[in-house]
Amino acid sequence: MTQSLENIALTEAVYYILLTLHQPLHGYGIMQEIEQLSEGRVRLAAGTLYGALSTLVEKGWIKALPGQKHSRKKEYMITPVGRRVVANELERLRELVANGESIIEEAAR
Repeated sequence: MTQSLENIALTEAVYYILLTLHQPLHGYGIMQEIEQLSEGRVRLAAGTLYGALSTLVEKGWIKALPGQKHSRKKEYMITPVGRRVVANELERLRELVANGESIIEEAAR
């Protein structure tokens, strides 16, 4: 059974990985960008990152770019499907925030 792209809740790590890959980056660059975006709050270990990258490639949400002949650095880039997934997640997060704010404001009255 395949899950609809609209009904997927991403982990914070996957969300940040997809966000960073709107430009080609290699693993270490992804880790640095995520740490910078989250102001140091989110730090991915190499094992976590490379496991997630492998899964995201399998799902077709990102792709590995052809590398230089003798370089071990592999760069990745988000795919159109990955863009839809991250856009849907952003909408889901907006809904969560709006619902939370509404309930908190009402409870404070």
